[in-house]
Amino acid sequence: MRAVFALCFVLLGLAVILGQFRPRRLRALATFCLALATVLTWWVSLTPPADRPWAPDVARQVTGSLDGSVLRLEDVRNFTWRSPQDFDVHWEQRSYDLDQLQTVDLFMSYWSGKAIAHMIVSFGFAGGDHIAWSVEVRRQIGGGFSPVADMFKTNTLAIVAADERDVVGTRTNARGEDVQLYRIRVTPEKARALLLQYVDAANRLAQRPQWYNSLFTNCTTVVFQMIRTIVDEVPLDWRVMANGYLPEYSFDAGVLDSRLSLSELIEKGQISPRAQAYGLGPDFSAVIRDGVPAPLQD
Repeated sequence: MRAVFALCFVLLGLAVILGQFRPRRLRALATFCLALATVLTWWVSLTPPADRPWAPDVARQVTGSLDGSVLRLEDVRNFTWRSPQDFDVHWEQRSYDLDQLQTVDLFMSYWSGKAIAHMIVSFGFAGGDHIAWSVEVRRQIGGGFSPVADMFKTNTLAIVAADERDVVGTRTNARGEDVQLYRIRVTPEKARALLLQYVDAANRLAQRPQWYNSLFTNCTTVVFQMIRTIVDEVPLDWRVMANGYLPEYSFDAGVLDSRLSLSELIEKGQISPRAQAYGLGPDFSAVIRDGVPAPLQD
């Protein structure tokens, strides 16, 4: 039905163009403007659905609550991935002491060249616990991600909080993507503020769904908006849209280890070979950080 209406609209546009060479060209233009206004009215009225047969990995939306310094999260994802189609489903409830929050790490997963990547932000606690956050497309069963289609209200947004063995491991091991790890220079106070921004955004998303947009509401732009609420100046840059270049942007912003060059950080941050050699074992987070330099904290 969508294809039929789209074809009719195209045919109407062609008819209007041909009509410009006839005496009643103003009537043809008026007809097209009326049709365009009808389409735009319908477009604006579209609201993101709350209930659909969602794909298993985005079937639940994480939510969180704060009790003093203890952050409690519901529906943390901890799948075991053997392939993109073969996995064990497991959702958990977890608690974290924010007074023990120590690090923030950036994962860049390259799946389509060097200009486009998926970004994951992970928070590390004393004792070795990590909780990784990923802004993703909330696909329906049988659906997929399309950069073009997802600019036109095709899928909704999901914020996933997951074990690193899950959300990072599925990309390094199950999908075989080129994943790079960068340790971020940030104070515990700003790390805590950013983590709570994720929790707040997830809670709001659980209450009110939002459309995913490949250009304006994606894994990078959502996090960029969060960072701008806790950092005084975060200049807008073309590398935010072509997010595969975020490591270069972060290096120029001074949030990576300045004792090494960017090329050295990229080389040392290549974690996919280590992850594939080790597998998705219990020490996954420690293994992938082996040899990855951490910047001196303020």
